[in-house]
Amino acid sequence: MAIVIKNIECLVTCSGSYRKKGQEMKDAKIKENAYLIIENDRIKALGEGEGYKEYITCDSIILDGRFKTVTPGLIDPHTHVVYAGSREKELPLKLNKVGYIEILNSGGGIQSTVDNTRSIKMDQLMKESKKRLDIMLKHGTTTVESKSGYGLDLQTEVKILKVNKMLNESHPIDVVSTFMGAHAIPKEYKMDREGYIEDLINNMIPYISRNKLAEFIDCFCEKGVFSVAESRRILQSGQKFGLKIKIHADEVETIKGAELAGELKAISAEHLVATTDDGIAALAENDVVAVLLPSTSFYLMLNNFANARKMIDQGVTVSLATDCNPGTSPTESLQTVMTFACFGMKMFPEEIINAMTINAACAIGREKQIGSIEVGKKADIVIFNSKSLNYLIYHFGVNAVEVVIKNGEIVVQN
Repeated sequence: MAIVIKNIECLVTCSGSYRKKGQEMKDAKIKENAYLIIENDRIKALGEGEGYKEYITCDSIILDGRFKTVTPGLIDPHTHVVYAGSREKELPLKLNKVGYIEILNSGGGIQSTVDNTRSIKMDQLMKESKKRLDIMLKHGTTTVESKSGYGLDLQTEVKILKVNKMLNESHPIDVVSTFMGAHAIPKEYKMDREGYIEDLINNMIPYISRNKLAEFIDCFCEKGVFSVAESRRILQSGQKFGLKIKIHADEVETIKGAELAGELKAISAEHLVATTDDGIAALAENDVVAVLLPSTSFYLMLNNFANARKMIDQGVTVSLATDCNPGTSPTESLQTVMTFACFGMKMFPEEIINAMTINAACAIGREKQIGSIEVGKKADIVIFNSKSLNYLIYHFGVNAVEVVIKNGEIVVQN
């Protein structure tokens, strides 16, 4: 059965299955008065005018795109969507200007969520996480990367990654797994950080790899968490076991995490609020995708965002993500991130949509399958109740999604 979307006011194709950089990010390959044909789980045809008529059969589903904007399904390439509990009690601390690392070192932050996630049963963890994916789907997200890291022991890290796998199999959203046991030093290793690093390298990473529980490995390379030398050891150990490298880098202070991402030729470096000019050059020279998280800067009240403008001008592939997590970015909405990317990081609408589609696909190694509207690609599509891409960004604070199509099936229809 075919789905025909006709009379599309603004068809944003983001075409080209490769990393968009520099001036290319300002071209979202937009078509007006367009149509899109979906057959089975693939994009069959697209064009302008009335060419859609030849594809209509008696059992076609016909959707009217008049006054609508149609984009590829949004891709969220940095989340911590599987966790238990919440951390609203930390909000007064933030308002009293207690720093993120200070909260972490006092037993709050990540460790608080670790305690909740360790104690919860897998079926309840699955239910809590599914609710977050449901919200993401309703806001136009069709693929997410989901990191572990709220276990910090083998048993709970495996539990999180198994929930990722079950959600990927049962939920319309595709879930891509990243092992992030190096999210913090757990409290039981507070006086023996080397012992925890050895546990990561000698026990957790080999087990995760052997059991095919993750595709990527990530590490929080930040002052007060893991040093550059420690991060290098952990990430290279993961790489030896077949895991592709991602890295949390330069979120609050720079310790040359971006430079390490370039040295290791990571697929992506993430956060990058404090990255220096040398770090930006390292990302550009080594083709590392910069995954920027403006909602985290907003929520942490940093009064500072990653320098997206300089990164784009210097030839870095820039992507955007929610960083959905209970402590520093409790949101599931990439539409919210659009607002902060525009008004906080001064990104143009075309740059934002490229960052949330094709460049986000590159950040998880999926650019040949998703991230743009092209013949033969998977039919992951969002119809927004918005007359243009500019209007979608301009009219903020609402959910503009009208229809979400995943793998050629309508999964959301408002």
